[in-house]
Amino acid sequence: MADAIPVTILSGALGAGKTTLLNHLLESVDERIAVLVNDMGELNVDAELIAEGGSAEGVAELSNGCICCELRDDLETAVMRLARSREFDGLVVESSGISEPAPVARLFTTRSKAAAVYDVDTLVTVVDAAGFHDLFSGGTSTDRAEVSEGGTRPLSDLLIEQVECCDVLVVNKCDLLSPTEIDEVEAVLERLAPGARIVRTEFGAVEPGEILHTGLFDAEAGARNALDSTDGDRAGHDHRHPDEEYGVTSFTYRRRRPFDPDRFASLLSDLPAELIRAKGSFWVAGRDARLRLGYAGQIARVTAGEPWIAARPAVERELYRENHPDLEWDDEWGDREQALVFIGREFDEEALIDRLDGCLTDDAAGDGGPFPDEGAVEFGR
Repeated sequence: MADAIPVTILSGALGAGKTTLLNHLLESVDERIAVLVNDMGELNVDAELIAEGGSAEGVAELSNGCICCELRDDLETAVMRLARSREFDGLVVESSGISEPAPVARLFTTRSKAAAVYDVDTLVTVVDAAGFHDLFSGGTSTDRAEVSEGGTRPLSDLLIEQVECCDVLVVNKCDLLSPTEIDEVEAVLERLAPGARIVRTEFGAVEPGEILHTGLFDAEAGARNALDSTDGDRAGHDHRHPDEEYGVTSFTYRRRRPFDPDRFASLLSDLPAELIRAKGSFWVAGRDARLRLGYAGQIARVTAGEPWIAARPAVERELYRENHPDLEWDDEWGDREQALVFIGREFDEEALIDRLDGCLTDDAAGDGGPFPDEGAVEFGR
């Protein structure tokens, strides 16, 4: 968009070094940058630190909430107020450690007042290299953080979503790891976000051009789809990739038969310890909802989505198919299918496929077992 103010959205886990990076950026950049900082507490410490530095053209703060959900309207108000009261060349939005970047980006890409003034330029995720290595290379974690009233979510699952939905990965605190360990971290990150640019840093010292005015954000592409990134895309290469050297592999599991709910629930509670990530959609006997899987940190979270097209009333089903001629349709099962991707380090792919196949059934009837028609459930060790 001509004359629109470019926006860099800065995400990352708690303690990854987002504020340190932002302060370094403001001190080194040769242009006018405004900043919006979101913090979960009532006291916005990050905003105070940035304001004290005095390098930002303007600092707005949102406290005691998450800008990707309950503070969305406040976010729009804040960025519009900045645009009216200040002149600046770019905006950096530092989201809280439990925010997802995609919903924040949507504010600037959908029909809104902000979208008329701003244009998303880059989604940046800051990764604590040492913490990531401990979590996904050297160990596991089941730490959790509240994200909605009455519900919990694995921090590791949120961290991976921040990684998967980005244009630039800033691997920070590299001084805490050996070169081999950093290579291991990057091998996992490359598998999780194959299209992202990776930048190594210490103490958040990143060059401005790495995260400002990159033009890397693609609104049409949206979040990366790991289902399109499998081992098959390396065919024909004559050299070893980091993911091969460090044992990071992935495969996509697709089937047209339903899962037996009890057998699949048992599998989700006992996935291989070497598995880093699993995601996608699936269906179980006795449930009409398309179920979505997100697995990280040895916790599998299953969320119920909209009903499969095949499970909808005949008139609605046929109308949908007429309007979507490219929809893949099976004569017996309709659009229902298993479409899951699994990413891990040195795990037995064939053994897991055999276990998944062992969960399949020819009978689509049933009680759905522990899987929801709405809401979410979790499985873990």
